[in-house]
Amino acid sequence: QVQLVESGGGLVQAGGSLRLSCAASGRTFSSKAMGWFRQAPGKEREFVAAIGWNGKSTYYADSVKGRFTISRDNAKNTVYLQMISLKFEDTAVYYCAANSGGVVATMRTTYNYWGQGTQVTVSS
Repeated sequence: QVQLVESGGGLVQAGGSLRLSCAASGRTFSSKAMGWFRQAPGKEREFVAAIGWNGKSTYYADSVKGRFTISRDNAKNTVYLQMISLKFEDTAVYYCAANSGGVVATMRTTYNYWGQGTQVTVSS
């Protein structure tokens, strides 16, 4: 079992920055690929970014490429999402997810474990 707890969300003005963190429990964190997804009101949950088990492979949604950076610290069982140049349309609940496979994945169905989410609100 893996439990995930997100933090770092909040209210920020457009153009601002936030860093989300996702702390994982369990001894198998370092073998799992991790992802960030988001869900805006009335919309489907969508892929944001993913990182492979060793941090060497990353993948981003086109909408965040160049603005968001995913990283991980396996010694701390934590994955991060650094967000800069935030836009109003980035407003959503952001979820951290763990994939039992070690490779980067973008589909929701490939992730086995999910956190409760953290709200990010960008004011225009």
